[in-house]
Amino acid sequence: MTTTQPAAAPPSPFPSVPFPSVFVSHGAPTLIIEDSPGRHFLEGLGTRLGRPSAVIAVSAHWTTQAPAISGAAQPDTIHDFYGFPRALYAMRYAAPGAPALADRVRALTGAAVDPGQGLDHGAWVPLMLMYPEADIPVAQLSVQPGATASDHIALGRALAPLRNEGVLVLGSGGAVHNLGDFRFGEHDVAGWAEDFAGWLDGVLTAGDEASLAGWKTLCPQAKAAHPTDEHFLPLPVAFGAAGSAVRTERLHSGFEHGSIGMQAYAFHGAA
Repeated sequence: MTTTQPAAAPPSPFPSVPFPSVFVSHGAPTLIIEDSPGRHFLEGLGTRLGRPSAVIAVSAHWTTQAPAISGAAQPDTIHDFYGFPRALYAMRYAAPGAPALADRVRALTGAAVDPGQGLDHGAWVPLMLMYPEADIPVAQLSVQPGATASDHIALGRALAPLRNEGVLVLGSGGAVHNLGDFRFGEHDVAGWAEDFAGWLDGVLTAGDEASLAGWKTLCPQAKAAHPTDEHFLPLPVAFGAAGSAVRTERLHSGFEHGSIGMQAYAFHGAA
């Protein structure tokens, strides 16, 4: 007697559901044309993570008083930098927008939907390296320098349910970001920068939310590592988006140009 076996289910397009939330350090705009460890890491990260259904890019370069999410159907590529090589200004990342996802984010977080906001270099530089086909819908989320790290953890936590649908919450900033001590091509790393990166790595790998929330007062090197907050704040959003029982995966470490920390992390948890 011959029996018919049921057809095998097609493989999931998501290697991990819930999809992890991720923080990357995007470095200088020239990262996308440099031969550097940070660039090579980002070039392989999309394959390592797999293909998300959509991306919420939390960029250090869009700052607002209250949370805002881009709702453009076809977001522009914003070249929000000056004095860099001409080749950078010719680059376009023509990914579709995600208006329906923006509405979901508004419902979950209370964020205002901005239909005119494009993708600044904090979003399109890492995404062009991670997903160069530019065929994954992207909505960009702002950070609020006037708010606390705790506020940003809560903002991320409100996004956690979207990870069950394969949405990648991608925080893009800098683990260490002090442009006043930027030294082009310098390989020796400032001691305060290494100290801050080590402290932060210990906090994240321990899943220590309280220390992450209190980073500005708990770490003596915080002010040197981040004279202003905006490049740090995408990190607590990504951490919060992991939900509860956060487990941290270190993806990349190292420095470029003397004091620019290029650390990256994936956060796993119960959405």
